[in-house]
Amino acid sequence: MRIPFLSPRPPTVAVVRLEGPISARAGFLGGLNLAGLAPVLERAFSLKGASAVFLAVNSPGGSPVQSALIARRIRQLAAEKKLPVVAVCEDAAASGGYWIACAADEIVADAASIIGSIGVISAGFGFQEAMARLGVERRLRTAGSEKATADPFLPERETDRARLEELLQDLHEEFKSWVRERRGGRLKAAETELFTGRFWAGRRGLDLGLCDRLGDLRSEAERRFGPKVKLVRVGGKRRRFPFSLLPSGQALAEGALAAAKERAAWARLGL
Repeated sequence: MRIPFLSPRPPTVAVVRLEGPISARAGFLGGLNLAGLAPVLERAFSLKGASAVFLAVNSPGGSPVQSALIARRIRQLAAEKKLPVVAVCEDAAASGGYWIACAADEIVADAASIIGSIGVISAGFGFQEAMARLGVERRLRTAGSEKATADPFLPERETDRARLEELLQDLHEEFKSWVRERRGGRLKAAETELFTGRFWAGRRGLDLGLCDRLGDLRSEAERRFGPKVKLVRVGGKRRRFPFSLLPSGQALAEGALAAAKERAAWARLGL
């Protein structure tokens, strides 16, 4: 009996899309945090026959804590499953997005991608003068001299400013330590240039050692595994609400605020 020839299965790559700002509370508009990504990452690294895990990163950044948690979980799974990880930067892998990209063994970017922004930012508003014009009295009681630090309805105190700057410096050191650990000898410029919070286009980022080569997800997968490589996306699409489950007015308002914050995050990168 003649046995038909069975061609070998093409190589398989698990693809996880990491899109949007990074926040502990993602909301119904989406976003990135460990709680939402953990099961997706588990499935990606457990994909049967996978030769690698690709991270398609498209994020302007966000929470340092969630960035660190996501990056740490990626490294844990990579070590456990013994799979190489490649981050492919799309429009942006900036700030927390770059923090996550550094969890990969190699970083690939488009020539026009925005990468870097190795810094920490805190922004807010002061409403004390507006309240005075409206005749509104702020009544605040605390136990603890620093409990009302950075209260937007009180004038900014020098001690508050110094305390916040100290906190930002501590967080910046965590970010820098992670980049040193993951990129180390591949960085090609002084830290005084790379760790200022500045960001660059992908081609310049390659010169600086922030990424390893230029390309895109499909071309990088084919370069590594051949033209027959199979890309398997792991993870659900953005949630859609049926009419019977339309969000409440409060949720819509919160969603509008989240959308404005996301728009501001992208605008900071010129995107």
